[in-house]
Amino acid sequence: MIAGADFKLKYSGSVLGYVWSIVKPLALFSMLYAVFGHIFHLGSISHYYPVSLLMGIVLFNFFSDATQLGMWSLVVRESLLRKLSFPRLIIPTSATITATITFGINALVVAAFVGWNGIAPRWSWFLLLPLALELYVVLLGVSLLLSALYVRLRDVAQVWELVLQLLFYASPIIYPIGFLPPFARKLVFLNPVTQVLQDARALVLYPDLPPNRITVNVAFNSPFGRLLPIGIGLGIFVAGFFFFRREEPWFAERV
Repeated sequence: MIAGADFKLKYSGSVLGYVWSIVKPLALFSMLYAVFGHIFHLGSISHYYPVSLLMGIVLFNFFSDATQLGMWSLVVRESLLRKLSFPRLIIPTSATITATITFGINALVVAAFVGWNGIAPRWSWFLLLPLALELYVVLLGVSLLLSALYVRLRDVAQVWELVLQLLFYASPIIYPIGFLPPFARKLVFLNPVTQVLQDARALVLYPDLPPNRITVNVAFNSPFGRLLPIGIGLGIFVAGFFFFRREEPWFAERV
Protein backbone atom coordinates (compact mmCIF):
# COMPACT_ATOMS: atom_id res chain seq x y z
CA MET A 1 0.00 0.00 0.00
CA ILE A 2 2.81 2.40 0.93
CA ALA A 3 4.73 1.44 -2.22
CA GLY A 4 1.74 2.11 -4.46
CA ALA A 5 1.08 5.46 -2.82
CA ASP A 6 4.73 6.46 -3.19
CA PHE A 7 4.72 5.50 -6.86
CA LYS A 8 1.62 7.63 -7.53
CA LEU A 9 3.03 10.53 -5.49
CA LYS A 10 6.31 10.41 -7.42
CA TYR A 11 4.58 11.47 -10.64
CA SER A 12 1.69 13.49 -9.23
CA GLY A 13 1.36 16.94 -10.77
CA SER A 14 3.51 15.93 -13.74
CA VAL A 15 2.20 16.48 -17.27
CA LEU A 16 3.64 13.22 -18.60
CA GLY A 17 3.05 11.34 -15.35
CA TYR A 18 4.09 7.68 -15.46
CA VAL A 19 5.58 8.19 -18.93
CA TRP A 20 8.64 9.68 -17.21
CA SER A 21 9.48 6.22 -15.85
CA ILE A 22 10.03 5.16 -19.48
CA VAL A 23 11.42 8.40 -20.90
CA LYS A 24 14.42 8.63 -18.58
CA PRO A 25 16.01 5.23 -19.31
CA LEU A 26 15.24 5.60 -23.03
CA ALA A 27 16.89 9.03 -23.09
CA LEU A 28 20.03 7.63 -21.45
CA PHE A 29 19.95 4.67 -23.83
CA SER A 30 19.67 6.95 -26.87
CA MET A 31 22.65 9.05 -25.84
CA LEU A 32 24.89 6.09 -24.97
CA TYR A 33 23.93 4.20 -28.10
CA ALA A 34 24.64 7.24 -30.28
CA VAL A 35 28.09 7.67 -28.72
CA PHE A 36 29.25 4.10 -28.13
CA GLY A 37 27.14 2.26 -30.67
CA HIS A 38 27.90 4.53 -33.62
CA ILE A 39 30.91 6.75 -32.86
CA PHE A 40 32.91 3.98 -31.13
CA HIS A 41 31.32 1.29 -33.33
CA LEU A 42 30.41 -1.05 -30.48
CA GLY A 43 27.15 -1.66 -32.30
CA SER A 44 29.07 -3.53 -34.99
CA ILE A 45 30.10 -6.33 -32.64
CA SER A 46 26.57 -7.71 -32.41
CA HIS A 47 23.17 -7.27 -33.99
CA TYR A 48 21.73 -7.32 -30.47
CA TYR A 49 23.97 -4.62 -29.00
CA PRO A 50 21.09 -2.07 -28.64
CA VAL A 51 18.96 -4.58 -26.70
CA SER A 52 21.97 -5.60 -24.61
CA LEU A 53 22.68 -1.96 -23.76
CA LEU A 54 19.04 -1.25 -22.84
CA MET A 55 18.91 -4.35 -20.62
CA GLY A 56 22.00 -3.15 -18.78
CA ILE A 57 20.62 0.36 -18.28
CA VAL A 58 17.22 -0.88 -17.04
CA LEU A 59 18.69 -3.43 -14.61
CA PHE A 60 21.25 -0.99 -13.21
CA ASN A 61 18.63 1.77 -12.90
CA PHE A 62 16.50 -0.65 -10.92
CA PHE A 63 19.39 -1.30 -8.53
CA SER A 64 20.26 2.41 -8.33
CA ASP A 65 16.70 3.69 -7.81
CA ALA A 66 15.81 1.01 -5.25
CA THR A 67 18.90 1.54 -3.11
CA GLN A 68 18.59 5.32 -3.16
CA LEU A 69 14.89 5.27 -2.31
CA GLY A 70 15.61 2.74 0.43
CA MET A 71 18.44 4.85 1.80
CA TRP A 72 16.23 7.95 2.16
CA SER A 73 13.10 6.10 3.28
CA LEU A 74 13.50 6.27 7.07
CA VAL A 75 14.37 9.96 7.15
CA VAL A 76 11.54 10.82 4.74
CA ARG A 77 9.08 8.92 6.96
CA GLU A 78 10.34 10.40 10.23
CA SER A 79 6.84 11.41 11.33
CA LEU A 80 5.69 7.79 11.13
CA LEU A 81 8.71 6.59 13.06
CA ARG A 82 8.00 8.99 15.93
CA LYS A 83 4.23 8.55 16.14
CA LEU A 84 3.52 4.90 15.36
CA SER A 85 4.83 1.58 16.55
CA PHE A 86 5.32 -0.93 13.74
CA PRO A 87 8.16 -3.01 12.23
CA ARG A 88 10.55 -0.43 10.76
CA LEU A 89 11.59 -2.96 8.14
CA ILE A 90 8.37 -2.13 6.28
CA ILE A 91 9.58 1.34 5.29
CA PRO A 92 12.75 0.53 3.28
CA THR A 93 11.07 -2.58 1.89
CA SER A 94 8.14 -0.54 0.55
CA ALA A 95 10.65 1.88 -1.02
CA THR A 96 12.29 -0.96 -2.92
CA ILE A 97 8.86 -2.20 -4.04
CA THR A 98 8.17 1.28 -5.44
CA ALA A 99 11.32 0.94 -7.54
CA THR A 100 10.20 -2.56 -8.55
CA ILE A 101 6.98 -1.12 -10.02
CA THR A 102 9.05 1.24 -12.17
CA PHE A 103 11.30 -1.65 -13.15
CA GLY A 104 8.27 -3.65 -14.26
CA ILE A 105 7.21 -0.84 -16.59
CA ASN A 106 10.73 -0.54 -18.01
CA ALA A 107 10.89 -4.31 -18.46
CA LEU A 108 7.93 -4.04 -20.83
CA VAL A 109 9.96 -1.62 -22.95
CA VAL A 110 12.85 -4.09 -23.04
CA ALA A 111 10.39 -6.83 -24.05
CA ALA A 112 9.21 -4.62 -26.92
CA PHE A 113 12.83 -4.17 -28.09
CA VAL A 114 13.37 -7.93 -27.86
CA GLY A 115 10.28 -8.59 -29.97
CA TRP A 116 11.28 -5.90 -32.47
CA ASN A 117 14.56 -7.75 -33.00
CA GLY A 118 12.72 -10.93 -33.85
CA ILE A 119 13.92 -12.91 -30.83
CA ALA A 120 11.51 -15.77 -30.23
CA PRO A 121 10.52 -16.61 -26.62
CA ARG A 122 12.01 -19.77 -25.09
CA TRP A 123 11.12 -21.84 -22.04
CA SER A 124 14.52 -20.96 -20.59
CA TRP A 125 13.28 -17.39 -20.10
CA PHE A 126 11.49 -18.58 -16.98
CA LEU A 127 14.97 -18.61 -15.41
CA LEU A 128 14.77 -14.81 -15.48
CA LEU A 129 12.44 -15.00 -12.47
CA PRO A 130 15.03 -16.40 -10.01
CA LEU A 131 17.54 -13.91 -11.43
CA ALA A 132 15.13 -11.05 -10.68
CA LEU A 133 14.60 -12.45 -7.19
CA GLU A 134 18.36 -12.65 -6.64
CA LEU A 135 18.77 -9.03 -7.71
CA TYR A 136 15.95 -7.93 -5.41
CA VAL A 137 17.48 -9.71 -2.41
CA VAL A 138 20.79 -7.94 -3.07
CA LEU A 139 19.30 -4.47 -3.46
CA LEU A 140 17.07 -4.97 -0.41
CA GLY A 141 20.12 -5.87 1.67
CA VAL A 142 21.97 -2.80 0.40
CA SER A 143 18.90 -0.63 1.08
CA LEU A 144 18.60 -1.86 4.66
CA LEU A 145 22.26 -1.17 5.28
CA LEU A 146 22.19 2.28 3.68
CA SER A 147 18.93 3.36 5.37
CA ALA A 148 20.34 2.57 8.81
CA LEU A 149 23.63 4.30 8.02
CA TYR A 150 21.89 7.36 6.57
CA VAL A 151 20.04 7.92 9.83
CA ARG A 152 23.41 8.20 11.55
CA LEU A 153 25.35 10.05 8.86
CA ARG A 154 23.85 12.09 6.00
CA ASP A 155 27.15 12.01 4.06
CA VAL A 156 26.29 8.43 3.15
CA ALA A 157 24.07 9.82 0.35
CA GLN A 158 27.01 11.57 -1.30
CA VAL A 159 29.24 8.53 -0.96
CA TRP A 160 26.63 6.19 -2.40
CA GLU A 161 25.94 8.50 -5.34
CA LEU A 162 29.66 8.37 -6.19
CA VAL A 163 29.75 4.59 -5.74
CA LEU A 164 26.82 4.18 -8.13
CA GLN A 165 28.55 6.27 -10.79
CA LEU A 166 31.71 4.19 -10.47
CA LEU A 167 29.73 0.92 -10.54
CA PHE A 168 27.90 1.97 -13.70
CA TYR A 169 31.09 2.42 -15.70
CA ALA A 170 32.89 -0.47 -14.03
CA SER A 171 30.07 -2.85 -14.96
CA PRO A 172 29.74 -4.31 -18.49
CA ILE A 173 26.70 -2.21 -19.34
CA ILE A 174 28.06 -0.14 -22.23
CA TYR A 175 30.86 -2.47 -23.34
CA PRO A 176 30.88 -6.28 -23.70
CA ILE A 177 32.53 -8.06 -20.81
CA GLY A 178 34.65 -9.96 -23.34
CA PHE A 179 36.64 -6.74 -23.88
CA LEU A 180 38.07 -7.10 -20.36
CA PRO A 181 41.16 -9.20 -19.58
CA PRO A 182 40.45 -12.47 -17.70
CA PHE A 183 41.48 -11.13 -14.27
CA ALA A 184 39.19 -8.10 -14.66
CA ARG A 185 36.26 -10.33 -15.62
CA LYS A 186 36.63 -12.19 -12.33
CA LEU A 187 36.68 -8.91 -10.42
CA VAL A 188 33.53 -7.50 -12.03
CA PHE A 189 31.71 -10.82 -11.55
CA LEU A 190 32.17 -10.47 -7.79
CA ASN A 191 29.37 -7.92 -8.16
CA PRO A 192 26.07 -9.89 -8.09
CA VAL A 193 24.46 -7.24 -10.32
CA THR A 194 26.95 -8.07 -13.08
CA GLN A 195 26.26 -11.78 -12.71
CA VAL A 196 22.49 -11.23 -12.97
CA LEU A 197 22.91 -8.96 -15.99
CA GLN A 198 25.17 -11.34 -17.91
CA ASP A 199 22.98 -14.34 -17.12
CA ALA A 200 19.90 -12.43 -18.31
CA ARG A 201 21.66 -11.43 -21.52
CA ALA A 202 22.77 -15.02 -22.12
CA LEU A 203 19.21 -16.26 -21.68
CA VAL A 204 17.47 -13.65 -23.82
CA LEU A 205 20.01 -12.79 -26.52
CA TYR A 206 21.57 -16.20 -27.14
CA PRO A 207 22.88 -17.05 -29.70
CA ASP A 208 25.14 -14.00 -29.91
CA LEU A 209 28.79 -13.15 -30.30
CA PRO A 210 31.14 -14.83 -27.74
CA PRO A 211 32.03 -11.61 -25.82
CA ASN A 212 28.37 -11.20 -24.91
CA ARG A 213 27.90 -14.81 -23.84
CA ILE A 214 30.54 -14.78 -21.11
CA THR A 215 28.87 -15.74 -17.85
CA VAL A 216 30.31 -16.11 -14.38
CA ASN A 217 30.95 -19.85 -14.81
CA VAL A 218 32.98 -19.14 -17.95
CA ALA A 219 34.94 -16.33 -16.25
CA PHE A 220 35.93 -18.55 -13.30
CA ASN A 221 36.26 -21.66 -15.48
CA SER A 222 34.11 -23.61 -13.06
CA PRO A 223 30.53 -24.95 -13.13
CA PHE A 224 30.18 -23.61 -9.58
CA GLY A 225 31.47 -20.10 -10.32
CA ARG A 226 27.98 -18.64 -10.00
CA LEU A 227 27.90 -19.61 -6.34
CA LEU A 228 30.47 -16.90 -5.54
CA PRO A 229 28.43 -13.78 -6.49
CA ILE A 230 25.27 -15.45 -5.19
CA GLY A 231 27.01 -16.04 -1.85
CA ILE A 232 28.21 -12.42 -1.81
CA GLY A 233 24.66 -11.24 -2.50
CA LEU A 234 23.24 -13.34 0.33
CA GLY A 235 26.01 -12.07 2.61
CA ILE A 236 25.05 -8.47 1.77
CA PHE A 237 21.41 -9.19 2.59
CA VAL A 238 22.21 -10.88 5.91
CA ALA A 239 24.61 -8.08 6.91
CA GLY A 240 22.08 -5.39 5.97
CA PHE A 241 19.25 -7.14 7.79
CA PHE A 242 21.10 -7.62 11.08
CA PHE A 243 22.65 -4.15 11.02
CA PHE A 244 19.19 -2.67 10.43
CA ARG A 245 17.71 -4.65 13.32
CA ARG A 246 20.55 -3.59 15.59
CA GLU A 247 20.00 0.11 14.84
CA GLU A 248 16.20 -0.09 14.76
CA PRO A 249 15.53 0.86 18.43
CA TRP A 250 17.18 4.28 17.94
CA PHE A 251 15.70 5.31 14.58
CA ALA A 252 12.92 7.47 16.04
CA GLU A 253 15.24 9.60 18.14
CA ARG A 254 17.95 9.97 15.49
CA VAL A 255 15.95 10.93 12.42
